[in-house]
Amino acid sequence: MVYRLVKDASVEELKAVDLGGHYAQHDRALFYTDANGVPWTAAYIQATGDPVTDLHEDMAAEQKARTTYEHLIQLTDDAGIKDTLRFLRQREVVHFQRFGEALVDVQEHLNKKKHY
Repeated sequence: MVYRLVKDASVEELKAVDLGGHYAQHDRALFYTDANGVPWTAAYIQATGDPVTDLHEDMAAEQKARTTYEHLIQLTDDAGIKDTLRFLRQREVVHFQRFGEALVDVQEHLNKKKHY
């Protein structure tokens, strides 16, 4: 989506929307950053080895992503972009629900009486 928005933009248009620095380093290629330009890192992935804790972390990440999509929808007036963002937002809701179902399954398994 981001590539489609900038692929035909002129250098002047990119500079006008503060993407001159990005263009200088990456041309129009995707370079994954947050909204403040901080590059993505694998350190963002949280895992403790405890399935209950990790599933709660996954659910929180889905909610954060949903909120981000909602904020992005508010920042654009492009109908096509809004439709895409709404789809992605709804996908985060479904992911949250699936992680919740997995959490219930894990908790039920952990609470089962063990027979040896």
